[in-house]
Order: sequence, then C-alpha cells, then structure tokens
Amino acid sequence: MRESVRTNKKQTSTADWRLTSGYLHEGRSDFESVHILLGRFLADRTSEAPLAEKELFSPDGIFEWGHASPLEKVIHSREDCEFLLKNPSLLRKSITIIEPWEYVGVNALGEDVRASKNIAYIAQKVADMDSVLLPVWSCGVIDPELVVPAITSGYAVIVEGGDPSVYDPSTWTSPACPREDMFALVEKLLISRSPASAPAIFICVGHQLAAECHIRLIRKAVKQVLSLTSLERDKNGRALKSLQEVAERIEAIGKTLKVKKRDGRLVASGWNDSHFAVTRNESKEVGDRVLLPYQSPDGETLGIPWEIIHAHDVTSDMHEGVIDTTIQYEHEVLISMFHSDEVNEEAILFANWAYRSIHDTIVPYRHVIAGSHLSWLIQLPDSVEILCSTAEENGEIVTECSATCINYKDFETKKIRRSFTCQFHPELLEDLRAIGSGEAPSYSTLKKDDGVRLFVRLLYAGMQE
Repeated sequence: MRESVRTNKKQTSTADWRLTSGYLHEGRSDFESVHILLGRFLADRTSEAPLAEKELFSPDGIFEWGHASPLEKVIHSREDCEFLLKNPSLLRKSITIIEPWEYVGVNALGEDVRASKNIAYIAQKVADMDSVLLPVWSCGVIDPELVVPAITSGYAVIVEGGDPSVYDPSTWTSPACPREDMFALVEKLLISRSPASAPAIFICVGHQLAAECHIRLIRKAVKQVLSLTSLERDKNGRALKSLQEVAERIEAIGKTLKVKKRDGRLVASGWNDSHFAVTRNESKEVGDRVLLPYQSPDGETLGIPWEIIHAHDVTSDMHEGVIDTTIQYEHEVLISMFHSDEVNEEAILFANWAYRSIHDTIVPYRHVIAGSHLSWLIQLPDSVEILCSTAEENGEIVTECSATCINYKDFETKKIRRSFTCQFHPELLEDLRAIGSGEAPSYSTLKKDDGVRLFVRLLYAGMQE
C-alpha cells in the first residue's frame, strides 16, 4: 500500500477563508507588489528574502489543503465558487490551481505527491501570492461558463498533473470528473486568454490535456466552417469561401497525418485517432533532466508536410517563449520529470500550422467574423510553439515536446499574450516530494532551484500581458 502524506481530518470552510490578500504581509499584497517580488526573486540566486520570515506550515506542522491558512481556500462545491464570485478580490489577488487528479504520482519513497501544494508554497514564499484550489477530481468542473471567467480574473491559472492518460477514458475513474468534463474545462481555458485575463500554465497531464484540446478545437472549427452555406454580412461570400478553403486543407492533412515514434511504432493515423495528440512514451521519465532547445524534425523521414514544419520555424523565429530564452542564456537548466505519456510533436506542429492558417485567413475579414456565429474563432490561439526537449545522458531525445508556448495575437493591437505548457514539473524539487512531507524549503533553496526559477519566470512574464 502506498504511503500518503499525513491524513488531514480537519477541513476549512468559507467561514475560515481570509478575506484580505497576503499571508506573509497580510492585507498588503497586490498586483504591483507581487510582480516586483517575482522580479526580485529572478534577479539573482543569492539575495535574501524580502518578505517577513513567517512559517507557512500550520502550528501542528501540517501543510495540507483545507487544514489551515494559507491553504484554506479549497473549492468543494458550487456554493464555494459563488462565495468567491461575491468576493471577487479573493480571485483577483490569487492564483487558481486546478487538480485533475489528487496526486501527480508516487515518488521513490512511496509517497503520493500532491504537487499543487508546491505551487502554493512557492507562490506564497516568493511573492506572497495567495492560492485557491479547484480539485475537480473531487468537486467536478462545476460549470466552465461560470468557473473560467472567474478564475481567469486572477494572477494565473495552473492546471496540474495526475495519473490518468488523456487517450484512455477508462483511466479517468473519478465519478465527479469524467474525461469529457475535463476536456470542456481545458477547451474553455484555451479560448479565454484576453487582454484582461490571467495566463494559464498547464503542467504534466495539464500539458497533455492542452495538446488534445488544441486538436479538438481545430476539428470543431473546421467542422463548423464547412457546415455553413453563408455568413451574415459576408456580401460577396469571400470571407466564408476563404475560411472553407483553409478548413478543407486543414481537414485533409489532419485526417492523413501519421504519428511515428523513434522506435518505429506507428501510433496514430490522422487526427481522429485517440493517440494523435498524446501517447505512451518510449520510456518512463522520472527524475532530473536537462532541457535542450527544440530542433525541427526531418519532415521527409516522418512524413510531415514541409508547410507544417516551415510554419513552426516561422513561429519560433517570431515569438519568444520564455523557456527557450532561459535555456539559451543559462549554462544548464535542470528540471524534474515524472511521466509515462508524452505529447506528440507532430500534433503540436500541426496545431501551430492550423492555428496560423485560421488566424491569417480571419485577418482581412475579422469585422465579418466578429459579427457571425464563427466569432469564437477569434479567441483561438494564433500559434503554438514547441520550446524544448529532454534527453538521456547519452544525448538521445526522450521527449521531443517537453514544453510549449501558446501565443494569442490581438487582431487590433497586434500585441501578444501567452500561456504555457510543460511536461516536466517545475514546482517539484530534486527529491520529488510534495512540500509538507519533509522540512519546509527556505527562500534560498527555492532561489537556487532551476525548476522553481523557471516556474516563477513563467508567472512573471505571463502577468505582464
């Protein structure tokens, strides 16, 4: 039997929730102070903590969701969600962490690892950012139309990892959150990155869910475009004709694109295959890995059309994805891997090309699209870039698509907003333990950890947009 962290019998309710922001500097934490403190953390690896030294573990030594502040804000029901809507500053001055599953895995010590606690600890310790937990494995997704606009009003939304496989519905065994519900929530998050919204960071299974939902959104867009015979105020029909020509090309490639692995396996034939976006990795990755810059594949060998690879090369040249820049300027970036499944690079290369094609087609007709049934297409990403890969010590690539940057280009201002996905766990330290299972890491320890610094950098960059 697996050993879990200490059993938590006590559960807080909304009556126990703090109504002012900040825990280390109570009542004085806001966007500006948080952003400054994140920047201070990233400035070097040696400076002292700028916040008061205050214990984040409860007096009885427990650091667990729902036990005590600062982990008291756990959404258990629709009523809890509505309480947050009545107190909007709680969400605006917090990050929201979504748990698809209670644990992200089991470490070498036999401990269940609840990595969401690490995110909350890092955010609080570094910048006094409060956290709200949405454990959908327990409470369900509630209602994406209600939940997503609320949680994206805050500093960031983090979608954590877990045990289920995106391609296998039978592994989603929680009655509260079947796989389709999780897809609906992630799809809504992917089309909710607006000028006033929080960035999303998808980790591990979150990264895989995002990949699958890219393909689902593209299929949905293509199907809807091809089903129409006319568009409102499209007087000469050019807008719809242009979109349909692009949709037909996307559909043709999507239905025939094959996904092949380095060991020779053909794992998917076309975008309707359940393994098209995510499949079993050639080997399980657990422990520290060095991040390597992503290199475009040989299209002829893998059977990937030239235009798809070229589109990604253009995206990579045009956009900066934070993680790729970090790898470029750091001597070596070590992160923690903890997974058996992986996102297929072919799927992300395809998604990037499809998104770019749709976005560029909309540009001259955006005023027509904005007033039509296709207006939701405007919310799709402009592109998605693969940022890095991981490899064995001998240099052999294990996970080609270890992280992505999802770019959203504003049609009017041309400004770019970003969200991020990563297969690795930047919030886990080298021991792969959930914070609360051992001694509390110091500010100095966090400051020297590559993964933590990378996570903080994603928060810092995303909050600027």
